[in-house]
Amino acid sequence: MKYIALLRGINVGGKNRVPMNQLKQCLEKAGFQNVVTYINSGNVIFDYQAQDPPVLIEKCKEILEEEFKFPIDLALIDGESMREAIEHAPDWWGEDPNAKHNALFVIHPATAIDIVAEVGSTKPEYEQVFAYGPVIFWSAQLKTFSRTRWTKIVGTKAYKSVTIRNANTTRKVLEIALSH
Repeated sequence: MKYIALLRGINVGGKNRVPMNQLKQCLEKAGFQNVVTYINSGNVIFDYQAQDPPVLIEKCKEILEEEFKFPIDLALIDGESMREAIEHAPDWWGEDPNAKHNALFVIHPATAIDIVAEVGSTKPEYEQVFAYGPVIFWSAQLKTFSRTRWTKIVGTKAYKSVTIRNANTTRKVLEIALSH
């Protein structure tokens, strides 16, 4: 089965350094197949024998901590669920060049419903939010970005339960997953 692992909090400001070639090699050594990484932010596509996702998440976390010597959280989504989520993304997500478009991938055991409830209502004059499965789509105009409720997520419990990718990265990761 095709999986996408989105690592949280690596290679940011020189902290929690995870070289992508080393990441690829350690997963291959652990039996993951067709491992591909995309950019330096911890996007990994791989094939693995179908397994209960929470069990596979724990396996990935154990492998990564052993290899890199610090705990790494990650969101895990199978390729079909990722494709389905992107197909259900709202029309406003990823299109306006004057807006920032992010996908927040929920880290198990949290759910998108949990995260949306914790962050609270959007400020519709500044942002739009839509959840589908384990993905929360969020867009906000660049000129009023700092006024959004969802920018305040940083440092909260909810923030620790997501890993964020912009629309371009999200689409590229899906493209790689579908082509390998």
